[in-house]
Amino acid sequence: MQPIHLVSAAGQVAAYLREEVKRGHWAEEMPGAGYLAAELGSNRKTMEAALRLLEVEGLLEGQGAGRKRRIVLASGQAVRTLRVAILDYDMPGLTERSITDLRHLLESAGHVAFFAGKTLLELKLDVRRVARLVAKTKADAWVVCAGTNEVLQWFAAQPVPTFALFGRRRNVPLAGAGPDHLSANLAAVRRLLELGHRRIVMLARQERRTGNPAEIERAVLDEMAAHGIRTGPYNLPEWEDSRKGFLRLLDEIYRLTPPSALILQQVFLFFAAQQYLAQRGILAPQHVSLVCTAPDPTFAWCQPTIAHIRYDLRPVLRRVVRWADNVARGKNDRRQSFTKAEFVDGGTVGPARSG
Repeated sequence: MQPIHLVSAAGQVAAYLREEVKRGHWAEEMPGAGYLAAELGSNRKTMEAALRLLEVEGLLEGQGAGRKRRIVLASGQAVRTLRVAILDYDMPGLTERSITDLRHLLESAGHVAFFAGKTLLELKLDVRRVARLVAKTKADAWVVCAGTNEVLQWFAAQPVPTFALFGRRRNVPLAGAGPDHLSANLAAVRRLLELGHRRIVMLARQERRTGNPAEIERAVLDEMAAHGIRTGPYNLPEWEDSRKGFLRLLDEIYRLTPPSALILQQVFLFFAAQQYLAQRGILAPQHVSLVCTAPDPTFAWCQPTIAHIRYDLRPVLRRVVRWADNVARGKNDRRQSFTKAEFVDGGTVGPARSG
């Protein structure tokens, strides 16, 4: 009978850390014991012991009291830490929680992630302003959130590695990821058409309508046109991308030709429109049908249920981290991926009112 080898708690944690280091989960330096203990749900003393075991093995190298341990590969070369600048579309405080989650995941992988000094909206989506910001920002790589085609094409022509998170990235030679909204948006508009809606208005962020409409918006307009609806600026209106601009737009469309259905591309736009309408006694689905093309956990608490497009962002964010790890290893990663998205019918959608 073979003897039983009992592995201590520190040994088990060290085994896990060893595998994560080898697959590149952390780069150049290990996070501190306190951070790792909180991240992995371990006792801090156990984590310290595990890290010391990896030092003895030679996988980690101490750099003095109060400093993080350096990761040493078998070849003796340290994995590179990237300084990843996140160029957000709007202010970080107003953005989707996913962008904050992304920063946390990149830092957990050992990179240094930070928001750029300005957002795309503050830069007015202007390529020249973006170029000036990039030139004065010390970054090894960029993640551009919801970039216009023009902005992403500019990044594609630069030597700095760039990841297009959402945005108009199709046919742009950059790494990228995001939900495949096309089929889900078409399912939503087909449901509205099936219910007799003719006055359908899609409220999109500026990057989706600047210049020619993006692929999804064009497909939605084409679907309406195929059902005999004469489409134009009414169906995909221009508006100043701000709270005041959004409210002015709602005032304008309800003053002239009230829509029978609104498709709103962001959760905050959905709730802002819903509040605007409620203050005027306009309810969904009695007076207007409402569809949000993004998911939100608060929808589960709403009555009536919210018609929306559902997708899981976790694989998208993990793809960004894998890209950063690949770039840190010197790989030219330009693969784009699309995750599944589906239309979820809900109580905010109903038959169009006659007249």
